[in-house]
Order: sequence, then structure tokens, then C-alpha cells
Amino acid sequence: MKLNFLLIIALLSVISCKQEQKKSQSDVISLSSKLNYKENDDNFHFESGKFKYDFKSDQIPLKKVILLNSSLLGYISEIDVENSVIGVSSPEYIYSEKINHLITQGKIQTVGNEQKYDIEKIISLKPDAIFTNYIASFDNTYQLLKNNGIQVIFLDEYMEQKPLEKTAYLKLFGKLFGKEELAEKKYKEIKKNYNDLRKLASTSKSQPKVLANEIYGDIWYLPGGKTFTANYIADANADYILKDNFEEKAVTMSFEEVYSKSKQTQYWVNAGNHLSKQELLNINPYYCKLEVFNKGKIYGVTAKEKQKSNDFFESGVVRADLILKDYIKIFHPELLPDYQLTYMKELQ
Repeated sequence: MKLNFLLIIALLSVISCKQEQKKSQSDVISLSSKLNYKENDDNFHFESGKFKYDFKSDQIPLKKVILLNSSLLGYISEIDVENSVIGVSSPEYIYSEKINHLITQGKIQTVGNEQKYDIEKIISLKPDAIFTNYIASFDNTYQLLKNNGIQVIFLDEYMEQKPLEKTAYLKLFGKLFGKEELAEKKYKEIKKNYNDLRKLASTSKSQPKVLANEIYGDIWYLPGGKTFTANYIADANADYILKDNFEEKAVTMSFEEVYSKSKQTQYWVNAGNHLSKQELLNINPYYCKLEVFNKGKIYGVTAKEKQKSNDFFESGVVRADLILKDYIKIFHPELLPDYQLTYMKELQ
């Protein structure tokens, strides 16, 4: 009897230990392979790529931040914390009307551009944190800011290749700005919309062939078969010409190679920010040799563009559902008869 009792105690201990391990492991919330976070009563810890950050409970929510990349403003706008922004760089690339209004009012300061930042001005603004993509050539600038007690947060959302994982960065912003419930609600809505749209696209019996991007000089930079563009095209139930490729970066090809691969292509998407087919020909007259140029449809990302700013690279970073909806409308217009394109526009 005593032996049986000891065996039961030992078994319960093992189960308890496994449950504790499971609980401990589940504390780390993974938003993507590049971004995760963990929190307890006193500390919020997150890792972005190779960079690690810790915030004490009294340091968040953040109240004064500077953003050095307009793409990150999409997350700020989605959870309505534009008033927390006190500085930006290169304002000419910012699409958000609210942010531009705050700049005009002087509530948001300009702190430089993508070539050079105004370090003295940044330091004088005393931000709680600076958000930016990591650029190795700015290492000295980043170190100078850190030496002056400024937290520099590197978020490389542009490297994410799965649309909903790029959207999931919204959850981190929710944590940092005290908008956790709103961020979670918005993410769930976008995720549901995206998955519903993907199911809708799968009901189409057609699977049109698709070409993407454009040529620069003598090189055509096509999205690799595992890039976010390729993933969007696949989820929209279309046949991307490099669907069997496994690259998560651009694949370089000559015009001749693209010409050979793009026969019978019906759609050409992400053809830059050009407004007409004639503009394309002005850049490269050989485009007229492509079957898709003469018989298919061509789309650029110009529907929400103002001068140098383009909302495709701002709110589009977050709204994966709307980008997918655009692609479905392009490839399978019969599935969304009443929908008008949000970010994309056909070249005439």
C-alpha cells in the first residue's frame, strides 16, 4: 500500500512538473519567427531579430515616441495613438492625414531624413523610445542616441513574408502603447477577414497566371516564391510564375528570361507606381513584347498615392485583408462584384 501511495505521489509530481514547464513555455508569445514577447508583473521583454528589449511596468505605455520609418506609422494609426508621436523623419513620405495635420500644427517635429538624422533635435525632444528599421550604416548614430539614454527599437516588419505575421506586429504596439485590447480586436478582425477571403478565392475554378514587379536597368527583380507578394497571389488563388521558387527575397532575371516564363500570363501586378502603360514603355520599350502587356491587365499600387507618399506602404503593412481583397478583385472580379480596389489601380 505504501509503495502504491509513493508511486501516485511521484506520478502527480511528474504531471505537475510537465504542466509547469508547459505554462512557462507558453509565457513566450511568438508573433513570428522574428518577433516574440514575454511579460510578468514587473517587466515586459520582447525580442526583435537579434535585438532584445526590457521595459519596466512603469515605463509603459509609451507616451512620447519618434518614428524614423513611415511604414511603422500604419500600426500607430490602427490603434489610434498618433498623439504619442512627437517626431518623424522624411515627412514627405507620410500618407496619414492625422499625422500630417499634427506636423502642420507643430505637435510633431521633423528630425531629419533617410540620409541623416538631427541628433541634437532628437535628444532635445526626450522621447521614451525611437522606432526604426535597422540599417547597419547608421550604427554610429544609434549608439550615440543610446549613449544619451534614448531607447532605440528596431522592428524589421518589412522582412516578414507571411501577411498575417506582418499584421501581428500590431499586438506588440498594443502592449507598448497601452492599447492591448484594441490591438487584439483589430488583429482578430483582420485575420478573420483574411481567412474568409482566402476561402472565397478558393471557390473560383480559374487560376490565372501572374507576373509581378518590374525591370530596373537590365534586371527584373521578381518576388521569390516564398515572399509576401507570392503568398498573397497564392492566397488569392492565382498562378504566380515563380510559385515553385523557394526564395524569401527578390529573384533577379533578365528581360529575356521573364519573357520566356511569362507566356500566357493574364495579369501583371505591382508594376511600380506608374499611372499608364505608356509610362512603362517610356522606361523600357521592350515591355510591348510581353503578351500580358498587349492582351492582359496591368496593375500598379497607385490608388492611394499623394506625391511621394503611398498608403500601400503605410496602412497596407497592417491591412493584409484589404491587400488580399484587392488581389482577389483583380484575379476573380466575379467573386467581389461590388468592391472597389483600395490600394491598386489598373494602368490604361
